[in-house]
Amino acid sequence: MTAQLSETDRELLKGKNFAHLTTLGTDGAPISTVLWVDEDGGDIVMNTVMGRIKQGNIARDPRVAVSVHGQDNPQISMAVVGVATLEHERAEETIDRLTKKYTGQDKYPAEWRGPGEERVTIRVKPQGIHRYGY
Repeated sequence: MTAQLSETDRELLKGKNFAHLTTLGTDGAPISTVLWVDEDGGDIVMNTVMGRIKQGNIARDPRVAVSVHGQDNPQISMAVVGVATLEHERAEETIDRLTKKYTGQDKYPAEWRGPGEERVTIRVKPQGIHRYGY
């Protein structure tokens, strides 16, 4: 079952707000990470580096949770459960778009990269959405 993002959900995701992505570890324990976030075609979009724990967790078990709250008004927030996929195509475009949104720089800075770093986009299809404050 797919849940549809509302216009307010999209505004929250398009704003300069941070997401908490929760994946499931190998022992089933939840592991949360703070990430830059955006919306694309009704999906929640984030980006990471291949080899990170969250990437491996998603590859093994795509069930995730994502929460986002407003930086200007933390009483406005959303919590999403969904299924994540990992996309290699256009991952560099995604990190550059997120970099522009959060830092104002056109490109993800080379000095922030590790040797041989390969980026991957995390795309979450919402299955359930809980909204707070709106």
